[in-house]
Amino acid sequence: MSPSVAVVTDSTAYLPREETSRLGIATVPLQVVVGGRPLDDVAQIDSATMNDALREWAPVTTSRPAPQRFADIYDEAAARGAVAVVSIHLSGEMSGTVEAARAGAEDALIPVEVVDSRSIAMGLGFPVLAAAEAAARGATMTEAADAARRCMDSTRSFFYVDTLEYLRRGGRIGAAATLLGSALMIKPLLHITGGVIVPLEKVRTAARAIARLEDLAVQAAGTGPVNVAVQHLAASSRAESLAARLPQRIPGLVKVTVVEVGAVIGAHAGPGMLGLTVAPAS
Repeated sequence: MSPSVAVVTDSTAYLPREETSRLGIATVPLQVVVGGRPLDDVAQIDSATMNDALREWAPVTTSRPAPQRFADIYDEAAARGAVAVVSIHLSGEMSGTVEAARAGAEDALIPVEVVDSRSIAMGLGFPVLAAAEAAARGATMTEAADAARRCMDSTRSFFYVDTLEYLRRGGRIGAAATLLGSALMIKPLLHITGGVIVPLEKVRTAARAIARLEDLAVQAAGTGPVNVAVQHLAASSRAESLAARLPQRIPGLVKVTVVEVGAVIGAHAGPGMLGLTVAPAS
């Protein structure tokens, strides 16, 4: 029997397919425009194709979904028997996706609560899973949305990128612009605060940056039960090595998941991106 509260997110959560299937999470894709051609994230363009376009310096931009795509998916949830929807999306400081979701909800057949995760990738994905798990246990719309917000409040994300150039070109670095000028000479570590990407530390080599990324995740995890996601773009060996070290360093680690992000994040982070997201385990 399906939960009476449906959970919707967008493609930038990059949740493992087995999780979205298990919990019935619906996903609205953002779009990537490559050389003037709009493509749905994940469904129509994969990370390898995006990497090729970036390396060839092809014109690449990203676009939020149209409100009608949200309206359609909310109506589909109602048709399946849902009595309400919790719709959780990437930071409104980075994209207009949340506003599109709110516009799509205006004429929905059932109540829709739209939640701005103030994050992206598994910083979005973990709150989505928290809401979906709550809904599966019979939570109301408000209870499921609150579960997402509690998870958001305790989730931390840290990112390493090989260069800030892709973030600069995409206009997504915010305060990280202070690092420019020496951007190509350092290996920047960033995090998300207040819904925007900001600089955290400057590190001189990739090896030191990745070691520091691991240390930051260990500090954020503490001793309580946590789940960790290792996210990457075209850096699978780095990601798998990092994931293999975490159980020895995080005493309360319940589960570690390795996820390759898709084209939307790839367009702004560039190949070589490595991220760690730490979230409380229920």
